[in-house]
Amino acid sequence: MFLNKFNYMKPKYHTLNELIDMIEEPNKSICYKIFDENKELFSVARGSSHNHQAWEGGYLDHLTEIMNIATIIYPQLNNLRPLPFSLSDSLLILYLHDLEKPWRYIKQDDDSWKMNPALADKETQVGPFVKQKIKEYGLVLSEEHWNGLKYIEGEKKDYSPTRRTQTPLTAFTHLCDTWSARGWFNFPAKSNDPWKGDERMRNA
Repeated sequence: MFLNKFNYMKPKYHTLNELIDMIEEPNKSICYKIFDENKELFSVARGSSHNHQAWEGGYLDHLTEIMNIATIIYPQLNNLRPLPFSLSDSLLILYLHDLEKPWRYIKQDDDSWKMNPALADKETQVGPFVKQKIKEYGLVLSEEHWNGLKYIEGEKKDYSPTRRTQTPLTAFTHLCDTWSARGWFNFPAKSNDPWKGDERMRNA
């Protein structure tokens, strides 16, 4: 930690491993397994095709960013009014929320990127793919976790003026994801990032 010009102590920027360590078992070990078995694929995947962390390695940068954002916001909100979910719950959702992306965008021999046609449609293809991966690895998810994975990017067509579709856990993870994707879309910086300790997974 260090002080900036406003004498504010900046919190540590955690590595992805440190963030996974904050997830409760049995999911912590499974999250490590997912990463270890797909490390090469995850390490080159982009965070998106264009809008955020859209560089090689941006996928892991995006995960690390949003999980770090959660570690900053969660204690502040929880100290004001106790939250009905744990930091571990939010980190699990954030870690899994873009699980399809390493398989969705395929790097070509000429270094260009192509959409995997089997994962082009989020509703009919991506959702079932992610559910299958979760089942394959044996992750233990509650109804709240499933709600988070389904609505982290917003309620969209499931919005209703008579009921709340997003749970508090989902709203929190939506907040973290949105800020990374739309507020800090070009971070972490290649070098000299103001949040000391941060660096891109690959110097793209």
